[in-house]
Amino acid sequence: MTLSVSIITPSYNQGRFIERTIQSVLKQNVPTLDFMVVDGASTDGTTEILEKYEKRLRWISETDKGQTEAVNKGIRLTDGSIIGWLNSDDIYYPGAISAVTGLFEERPEVEVVFGEADHIDENDRVIEPYYTEDWHYERLKEVCFLCQPAVFFRRRITERFGYLNENLQYCMDYEYWLRLGAEIPFVRIKKKLAGSRMYHENKTLGQRLAAHREINNMLRSRLGTVPDKWIYNYAHVLVDRKISDRTKPLNDLVYVMMLIGISSAGFLYWRKNLPLHSARTMGRWAAAAFGKAFGKSAT
Repeated sequence: MTLSVSIITPSYNQGRFIERTIQSVLKQNVPTLDFMVVDGASTDGTTEILEKYEKRLRWISETDKGQTEAVNKGIRLTDGSIIGWLNSDDIYYPGAISAVTGLFEERPEVEVVFGEADHIDENDRVIEPYYTEDWHYERLKEVCFLCQPAVFFRRRITERFGYLNENLQYCMDYEYWLRLGAEIPFVRIKKKLAGSRMYHENKTLGQRLAAHREINNMLRSRLGTVPDKWIYNYAHVLVDRKISDRTKPLNDLVYVMMLIGISSAGFLYWRKNLPLHSARTMGRWAAAAFGKAFGKSAT
């Protein structure tokens, strides 16, 4: 029996991209597709585009509390046994949904499937492949190697684990993967499934510092700690805003010393201590930067 599929697209003022998103879903040619667009009362012509396609998708447009609530609303308003979530500026690649449903049909024990993806620009050109790894929960705590539009899960997951955390604005997907992955393994399909759009105005690039701060707060709440890499990532984002040119040795030294200071503050804030191994790591950074700046090799 062919599995039914619900695709949820949260939308708000993405009129310049949403038609490409819609077409990428409809071109999947999945007979059991239930495509739902949940729009947050857009004012940029989005609803006019949705009206063009209303014979092939369902949509609502009303004020909401943001992307997370919109996705949850869409999940509740659909009933497909497989759920995918595609933002209104992202796209599916041809054959993505068929490949995923094929795996789910062959392996009824599998609850979550994730595939490969690309970062794409405003004109759909590939910027770079999205970094993806084989499933490993402990590794997921350190690196979010799952590209959100390339993840699909069975509806029964929501009965067991609930819905996205509506208190989160940036890392609601990462938190959900951590919540699920603590108890069930995900299965990787080595096929390019989606293009995740990267441009200055989107949340991933345009609000990086706020996103990283929310990630660290979420990790502390969910895991009871924040892995070293996420604290360093936060510090890098903050220092990158202040020093963009590290080609000069003295600039690099200033960069590294700021990075050490902010990382140390991050450990004290999120972990309540500065681990000895982290202090040693940052000590090596400082030695290398001083050596580079003053012509001496680091020991």
